[in-house]
Amino acid sequence: MATATMVSVSEYLASSFRPDRELVDGHLEERNGGEYDHSNLQTALASWLRVRRQTWNIRVLVEQRIKVATGRYRIPDICVISRDQAIEPVFSKPPMICIEVLSKDDTLRSMQDRVDDYTAFGVANIWIIDPVKRRAHICTNHDFCEPTGGVLEVANSPILIPLDELFADPG
Repeated sequence: MATATMVSVSEYLASSFRPDRELVDGHLEERNGGEYDHSNLQTALASWLRVRRQTWNIRVLVEQRIKVATGRYRIPDICVISRDQAIEPVFSKPPMICIEVLSKDDTLRSMQDRVDDYTAFGVANIWIIDPVKRRAHICTNHDFCEPTGGVLEVANSPILIPLDELFADPG
């Protein structure tokens, strides 16, 4: 949901919002979330990845600001970076994975806008996961498709998430 308030990049970066907001072309955009299904899956997924962080040589970050383009800042629910990637207060290089957990108020248009920003920025793995329907989609700017065999994975890496295991514990 965009608000009418125009904000400069420097004002955005110097501000704290509760909950945090994204900046898209000078407009603050609220992020959906805050309800049980969303929060529970976000926690489960971040935990799943974090437990494997050393084996997979990754860092797992929840709600990390990312500068996807000039004047555009997104905050994926979860992002995964290589341990070799430099740490920045606001990331300016693409994460290995950006994950969005659907909330009841998310729309196809808002998700496609995010996916478009992530792909234009160079994020190779973009996943949208629905906690209610217990389904996931691998996303490009042209397609949203369900993972083969119910497993989210990163090509040429050991990273894989069997969805049946992720959804096995309802919390």
